[in-house]
Amino acid sequence: MKKVAAFFLFYLSAQVTFSQSNTTPAYKNSKLPVATRVAHLLSLMTVEEKAGQLNQVNGGAFTGPAANDPGQQAKMKMIQAGKVGSMLNVTGVAETKVLQTIAVEQSRLGIPLLFAYDVIHGYKTIFPIPLADACAWDPELSRQAAAIAAKEASAEGLHWTFAPMMDISRDPRWGRVMEGAGEDPFLGAQIAAARVKGFQGNFGEENVLATVKHFAVYGAVEAGREYNHVNVDRYTAWNVHLPPYKAAVQAGAATLMNSFNVFEAVPASANKYLVTDVLKKQWGFKGILVSDWNSFGETMTHGYAADSADVALKVFDAGSMIDMETRVMVSQIPGLVKKGKISMQALNEAVARILSIKFKIGLFDDPYRNCNPERQAQHVFTPAHRELSRKAGQRSIVLLKNNEQVLPLQSQQKIALVGYLAASTDDVFDFWVAAAKAPAYNPVTVQEGLKHAGANVVFAKGFDENNRTTQALTAEAVAAAAQADVVLVNIGLSGKLAGEDRSLAQPEIPDAQIEILKALRQTGKKIVALVSAGRPLVLTKAEPYCDAIVYTWILGTEHGHAVADVLFGRYNPSAKTVMSFPYAVGQIPVYYNHMNTSRPDPTDGMGNWYSRYRDIPNEPLYAFGYGLSYTSFAYSQFSLSSQQLKKGQQVKATVTITNTGKVAGEEIVQLYIRDMVANRIRPVAELKGFQKIALQPGESKKVSFAIDAALLSYYNELGQLQLEPGEIKISVGGSSDKLLSAMLQYE
Repeated sequence: MKKVAAFFLFYLSAQVTFSQSNTTPAYKNSKLPVATRVAHLLSLMTVEEKAGQLNQVNGGAFTGPAANDPGQQAKMKMIQAGKVGSMLNVTGVAETKVLQTIAVEQSRLGIPLLFAYDVIHGYKTIFPIPLADACAWDPELSRQAAAIAAKEASAEGLHWTFAPMMDISRDPRWGRVMEGAGEDPFLGAQIAAARVKGFQGNFGEENVLATVKHFAVYGAVEAGREYNHVNVDRYTAWNVHLPPYKAAVQAGAATLMNSFNVFEAVPASANKYLVTDVLKKQWGFKGILVSDWNSFGETMTHGYAADSADVALKVFDAGSMIDMETRVMVSQIPGLVKKGKISMQALNEAVARILSIKFKIGLFDDPYRNCNPERQAQHVFTPAHRELSRKAGQRSIVLLKNNEQVLPLQSQQKIALVGYLAASTDDVFDFWVAAAKAPAYNPVTVQEGLKHAGANVVFAKGFDENNRTTQALTAEAVAAAAQADVVLVNIGLSGKLAGEDRSLAQPEIPDAQIEILKALRQTGKKIVALVSAGRPLVLTKAEPYCDAIVYTWILGTEHGHAVADVLFGRYNPSAKTVMSFPYAVGQIPVYYNHMNTSRPDPTDGMGNWYSRYRDIPNEPLYAFGYGLSYTSFAYSQFSLSSQQLKKGQQVKATVTITNTGKVAGEEIVQLYIRDMVANRIRPVAELKGFQKIALQPGESKKVSFAIDAALLSYYNELGQLQLEPGEIKISVGGSSDKLLSAMLQYE
């Protein structure tokens, strides 16, 4: 309250000072501090113009014939009247300049617009889907990919991206798992901070504002169904779901986006605990909140708000700000202020945050900073950007199986490539490909990548775009296999089934693809499955028919080249899973950092009941943190520098990793803990550190992790970190299910 009061004392004095000036308006004076400029501008704005800054409108095209469309003309008139603060889905220098010109040169105060777009994993140069990118366990690479996306987006007139999505999710039925970093809060927090820094940089010309979404706990939607109910307690929220958002805020995220779901029976957009208590008060967030599409309006659908005025009052009172496409803020706030239900002081504080960001990124001094045609031509879809996309793709591919070292392939081998997906550009991209529209920005398919690599390939479709096969398609695939030394089968799901509103009840390999695998297996040739998908799929039915399984995910522009690089050993795969792969759909949600349960294991041979399935294993098919290499690694000599840890001190955990294979490779060394007894039950394992190292054949390296009380602590339901004295298991290894362990006593 003291800070708000101080701001408004300054604001009131500014009204007098600035009203007496006959020179250039103070808010247009670039030499003055931002706070001074904001205060002056607020003193000049009407309540309708202030409400307009909280109004975000969907765009489209405004040049050519579209300029005469009545709907678009109405939007331009709103901008001219100062009733729009930002727009989404307006892209390209020509389009953004038309609207910015209206805002700056035709509106009363000339307040520039912010232009926003869903730049999720690339703008025109598309990078691996974020879930795949996270499998590289390389935050610096994630930062670089986000920075390139920002560079391209800003060159085409944009200031703001609705990314990164950092919802923790344990359910591969949810289509939006492809946008996040998987099931682990520690890794998710590292990736969140890296992506925010990549997008935003130092708020320079080549950066865009990052939006961390969806706040909060959206990844816990029941049954993996989009827009569904969420039932999460505060203890789980603080320890599982909130850490990535907090890390993003600490990394300087300028904006956050409300989620669609409810939390504790209150829609997130109107949830005072999330927005005011946690985000603003506990974390000290100084940026802006934007709704998701119509999520303000959907508080009525939830049954929480009665009408538009009730919506505007409740979401504003909770601390939410910018309204994406509901238009309740611009229509209702002036009346609510007039009736005294919203104070001018509260409205000014919210609008000041938005104006401050516009000043901070330089829009008032150069509103056309991102409207440079030359820059647009030079900085989009460049060879350097494509090369980084290829590198990211290589490092995102997870080798799940490689019996008898079928891989890497040899250049002289004859290859049968089977599968519709291997040749379809339409199915290599996912839902979120920003402005990378066909045909100019088509991705490289696996078929093209293999041919470019010089492989001797014969292609057979095997199944069609609807995952159906016929006798003729099967016969063609078998004939191709008969001519080959090895068979590559591109199975999985189209990229069209990855993203928002792409929930699946059965995230499995389609039956027709299993039939093709069976037929090819009968040829006696080695079978390598290339699995394309935007989520972990149940591979239990496919696995017995494959000698090797390469999880290629959806890798973006350079998909086919990256796959070929890995298949031929030009890059030795190093990626590790960031979501557990279910053995069966009935296991979902299955995740490594689960609680122990009261009966975790059988205790004797008498058939005692315990927490299990009678028809399938408890364990996933592939565990969190799992991934093979073309070489092998041995872990040994694990030790702690002390068996006791006192508050304020550190203990070092050290392990030796040796490359026991014949080729150079990279290994991701993982650190886990387990608090054995605590005032709140703790998971059986929690990731608390990782390092990626490179080793030559026969080379050994020691890897150390520093452990202190902060690393071992957990959140209570109030969001406070705590740690009680007692035993903590410290473990290291190459995956969550294969670990070396030692006990540490915390005192």
